[in-house]
Amino acid sequence: MVKKITVLKGDGIGPEIVNEALKVLDKIGEKYGHSFEYTYVDIGGCSIDKHGVPITDEGMALCKSADSVLLGAVGGPKWDNCPPAIRPEKALLAVRKELGLFANLRPTKLFKQLADASPLKQSIVGNGIDLLIVRELTGGVYFGKRTTEEVNGELVATDIMPYSEHEIERIGRIAFETAMKRGKKLASVDKANVLDTSRLWRKTMHRLAEEYPEVEYSDILVDNTAMQLIKNPTQFDVLVTENMFGDILSDEASMLTGSIGMMPSASLSSGSLGMYEPIHGSAPDIAGMNIANPIGTILSAAMMLRYSFNMAAEADAIENAVNAVLDAGYRTGDIMQEGCTKVSCSEMGDLVVSNI
Repeated sequence: MVKKITVLKGDGIGPEIVNEALKVLDKIGEKYGHSFEYTYVDIGGCSIDKHGVPITDEGMALCKSADSVLLGAVGGPKWDNCPPAIRPEKALLAVRKELGLFANLRPTKLFKQLADASPLKQSIVGNGIDLLIVRELTGGVYFGKRTTEEVNGELVATDIMPYSEHEIERIGRIAFETAMKRGKKLASVDKANVLDTSRLWRKTMHRLAEEYPEVEYSDILVDNTAMQLIKNPTQFDVLVTENMFGDILSDEASMLTGSIGMMPSASLSSGSLGMYEPIHGSAPDIAGMNIANPIGTILSAAMMLRYSFNMAAEADAIENAVNAVLDAGYRTGDIMQEGCTKVSCSEMGDLVVSNI
């Protein structure tokens, strides 16, 4: 089976971690008889340097025509003073919007081998953390109208958070369907005691809940969610939330595992096209040093196989290989523990490949 993947290595450590994921995909192709064809597109700061824009029209077209997209990371201090319209992050928002990637799946899993790396006490972690945040990705305040203008002699900035019923319904269905495949438990995050958008969100989610009587459904305010993720994270299975809340909560949740470098994500459309990336940034301070943790990117490639290509066995093979490497005591610097063997970014990739 031939699958076309547009590869967006991006900035900072992006090229390093993506290279390791590609090695893993090549091994999967060799073992299972698939062929992955890669097309490389500049995105973020490197694209600004070369082309003057964070992604070109040609690059966007290549993303649209692919079977899937694999992304590293974008941005860095070098481009902090770029005009807002061409900042590196603008490319991510544009790709999400143009490809219709409205559903962001961010799993948070504490690997048993890394239990000591979690900042939480063992009495809280219990038998492990395994939750999934379903984040709406193309609506809300990040895509609403924004203005900065002078009023009565001072600057006033306004950001508008719009949500329509159909936007809420489509992400809600993804969340309920996902919950049906997991523990049949779903918590919907909002701020319905303050925001009109959240009141519409809650009303729509309640309507959907009637269609999924097998799912244990609950509402939870976003501030309480932030507290409960620290106090008792094992109570959650699937969380669904709007764009900005999901952005903040998923980063908080990722640190429960001890390192943001371990966490993958999938951004999905209504079809099979998706974009897959680790949830961390470009880490320019360690770029080119071959010390970044590629596991989040490797596990993102596994999510690509599972969600876009329906290759469940192949995805399992990658996840099992990661577990085997951790069981053997190999660690990159961010997850290093006493008694373990420290390895580089490329060595970690090689180890995962050797265990497939």
